Amino acid sequence: MHFSIPDTAECSDEGGAYTAFNIHVNGVAHCSVRYSQLHHFNEQMKKEFGQANLPPFPPKKLALFTLTPQQIEERREQLERYIQIVSQDPEIIGSDVFNSFLNQAQQETQKAEPESVELDVFLMNGHKISVSIMSTDQTDDVLETVASQIELSDDFVYYFALFLVKKEKDGGNSIVRKLQEFESPYISLKTAESEAKHRIVLRKNFWEPSMDNDLLDDRIAMNLLYVQAVNDIERGWVFAAKDVHKQLAALQAKGSKKEYLKLARTQKSYGFIQFKPCVTDFPQPNCPVIVSAGNRELNFRIKVANNQVKEGIFKVTRMRCWRITTQIPETNGANAHGDSKDLKPKLEVAFEYLVAKDKLQWITIESDQPQDRVKRSQSRQFLRKDGKTALPKSISAPGHLGTPDTNGDENVSAAQRAKDSVRRISDKFSSVTLKSTSRNTRGPAALVENDVFEDSYIGDDDL
Repeated sequence: MHFSIPDTAECSDEGGAYTAFNIHVNGVAHCSVRYSQLHHFNEQMKKEFGQANLPPFPPKKLALFTLTPQQIEERREQLERYIQIVSQDPEIIGSDVFNSFLNQAQQETQKAEPESVELDVFLMNGHKISVSIMSTDQTDDVLETVASQIELSDDFVYYFALFLVKKEKDGGNSIVRKLQEFESPYISLKTAESEAKHRIVLRKNFWEPSMDNDLLDDRIAMNLLYVQAVNDIERGWVFAAKDVHKQLAALQAKGSKKEYLKLARTQKSYGFIQFKPCVTDFPQPNCPVIVSAGNRELNFRIKVANNQVKEGIFKVTRMRCWRITTQIPETNGANAHGDSKDLKPKLEVAFEYLVAKDKLQWITIESDQPQDRVKRSQSRQFLRKDGKTALPKSISAPGHLGTPDTNGDENVSAAQRAKDSVRRISDKFSSVTLKSTSRNTRGPAALVENDVFEDSYIGDDDL
């Protein structure tokens, strides 16, 4: 999940003119807030977590002077860095302070008043589930309403999640992101719909295939898994040989859903999420690539000479560090207030990988769009509570992925264990949205050191 403040807007109300900072989540507008609102938010965060555990917040300026465009731009960059850092701390993003602030800001930005509405939620096969909710209901409330509507057991609700999905021009769908507790799905959908066709989709909320076992004996949960598996295989997200496709088709024709799932789970990339086409510099510059993520790895399907497709697998445990850079291409007539509608944030994902024993190599994923001159860039980093840069907890212990942590409490309900576990698992690659950007950055990019890098455990057979 990637936060950015790509631009500002000059606004006015009964109190006079002010500058609003536009917060986006994975490239979709979420809310517009004043500096004073963010300052108050930071004050609440300090009370909750302590100043030592937070990044620097841009200081106030003397009220006697109006900020220059350059000063506004500097403040925008500082605020963007602040929100990006705090949004990578699992304790912070799970707190009431964080979620309440962003949820309230979203409602105020959209001038949303609570009202009874109908919301359509879809499965990946296009089946529609219509639910009656309040327009300002937060994500977990809506998810529970959907689960109740389809009679999904309470124990299995949080094995699933709501995702914002974009309808592409070629007729396909691309997953924008998982909806979070700091937003109202109804409002988020309306905001996204103002730019392109979107819908809300119910999908499973975990990466680890073995967690399917918890759901196979429940008719409703198993049906949800089955619908997603069939769709993922038809879309080519799950790689299967021709003979396996025939076996799956035969099982589907017989209605043997459980057997279908058991066979599908044995296939490479089962449960992975696939991203839009990108370009990579591996094994050579400007290679078109399809990237998918899951099971503690990134999978590259790279188009090389003569339209051949080669596969590359990059395991999390062999990534020494990575950086994710947000950039805004500069266009003619653009200024610090974001007057140009052409300014859109992009991301570049680069990671340092152990390609051979004692040999590390940087690998970059970027857009195949024309490269523009870069106006500004900002890199994400993650903070531990001790102030050191670190990975989010959801990626810091791959050995425990798929195993709910009850902290020694055997009386924790299955539903709560699933809710806690699948949230960590599903966020495993949330920082790697793989929407790309120019590599022509200005200034050094902050690096994220990988706590689970296992160079000392890798032998020649693994390389």
